[in-house]
Amino acid sequence: MKEFKRHLVTAALPYANGPVHIGHLAGNFLPADIYARYLRANKKDVLFICGTDEHGVPITIRAMKEGVTPQDIVDKYYAIINDSLNTMGISFDIFSRTSKPIHHETSQAFFKTLYDKGLFEEKESEQYFDEEKQTFLADRYITGTCPKCQNPNAYGDQCEKCGSALSPDELINPKSALSASIPIKRKTKHWYLPLQNYEAWLKTWILEEHQD
Repeated sequence: MKEFKRHLVTAALPYANGPVHIGHLAGNFLPADIYARYLRANKKDVLFICGTDEHGVPITIRAMKEGVTPQDIVDKYYAIINDSLNTMGISFDIFSRTSKPIHHETSQAFFKTLYDKGLFEEKESEQYFDEEKQTFLADRYITGTCPKCQNPNAYGDQCEKCGSALSPDELINPKSALSASIPIKRKTKHWYLPLQNYEAWLKTWILEEHQD
């Protein structure tokens, strides 16, 4: 078995739309911290890296409810989360933020490289569109009545009352979470990476070369 000389340790990124609680600490950060400290104690070359996840629907919805910008929300909760983890003594080498320019540049570089090589499949599909806000709606931006339990506040991806996974098309009386208006269907383009084209080498890499 290959002996690895360097170790990268991370933990699930906390979402920057609220503070962390004891469950996050016990189930997420503490086990990773213990492992990183164990490696350091054994003189291993280790980096313990994490950060706040600062993109996504819950952040923008909270910002709208509080009458502030999404940047205001992530700045506020990054400071709270970072202070909480420092106070608890979690020994990160780096605690970063996904909103930093380097992460935007890196993700765009991945996309552009794949795009320039012609590896994406481009497809048109219909997606809900908010005419009042002039924007397409992610699943989480659509609310309506759950077809399974009749919860009137289900989201386009999940009902948080009964736990059912949903699609926006399944919701009864869907409406936009941004404006409360009734959305329409409009065509839009999406890019898909056909993972089936890489199945053979992924199986080899995961199942044969990295059994540990």
